[in-house]
Amino acid sequence: MKTSSTTAPHHNSGFSLARLFQTSEAVRGYTLLSPTLLALLLGLAMPLAVLFTLSFWIQDYLDFIRTFSLKNYIDFFQKPIYGKILIKSIRMSGLVTLATVLLAYPMAYFIAFRVKNNKLLWLILITVPFWTSYLLRVFAWKIMLGYNGVINSGLKALGFISEPLAFLLYNPTSVVITLAHAWAAFAILPIYVSLEKIDRSLLEAARDLGENAWMTFLRVTLPLSLPGVIAASLLVFIPTVGDYVTPSLVGGPSGIMIGNIIQSMFGKALNWPLGAAISVISMLTVALMISLFLWGTQSFRRRVA
Repeated sequence: MKTSSTTAPHHNSGFSLARLFQTSEAVRGYTLLSPTLLALLLGLAMPLAVLFTLSFWIQDYLDFIRTFSLKNYIDFFQKPIYGKILIKSIRMSGLVTLATVLLAYPMAYFIAFRVKNNKLLWLILITVPFWTSYLLRVFAWKIMLGYNGVINSGLKALGFISEPLAFLLYNPTSVVITLAHAWAAFAILPIYVSLEKIDRSLLEAARDLGENAWMTFLRVTLPLSLPGVIAASLLVFIPTVGDYVTPSLVGGPSGIMIGNIIQSMFGKALNWPLGAAISVISMLTVALMISLFLWGTQSFRRRVA
């Protein structure tokens, strides 16, 4: 009795990390994810910190003046060309996002509701064009839209035009078309997943209550698929704002975007601090746009609900 009374408190006292690891699912999950989270933190936070710090320095030919200065930010706002190109980039990315979602939604809807078998095969077929290099796909559109490209040659052969259409290439429209195709699969997949999760009994209940197919879509299918639409929009909008490869190849002088300005600052212009400042301003602007977009979609979902 004496021995048990002295050993029992010792057995229950103290904090055991091993016991916590065994009993807590959250702790086990974070422990397993910690290497990946650490790599992401170092790979994302450190470059952003360097970029943010660099934006307050001044370029002195091949060297940096490492004293704190707002000169680069002042230059950005004093030269209207930077703001105009940033606004144009956001507008073009918005058009790309809208075009991509409008094209992706019917395809995702078809696979989710009309294809009964071999859905995986359809999804694989959608991704087949993306097995090739991004540059090859951009060059393919350059061949399609070129002065003597496939579209102009086809229209001339059919007798619809006598001279090639010059407006198909090297303008913002060609950039929007090319980017919409390049990011189509990234929009189709999240929308498809969202549509696939919809309980089919809800659609049947709407029809039993007298709703036609169109109203069922507007009142049931579309609101329930909004998470996929939002995810698709973000997946397309965020990377296309900073794209500089596509505008360089198919955009021409009138189709350049803010990514081209940043690329030139880190390249030929050799003004890394100004390029860093433009990058920071662009990221903050995009973050603000995304916040407004998410706030608007959440408000819309609450009103619909």
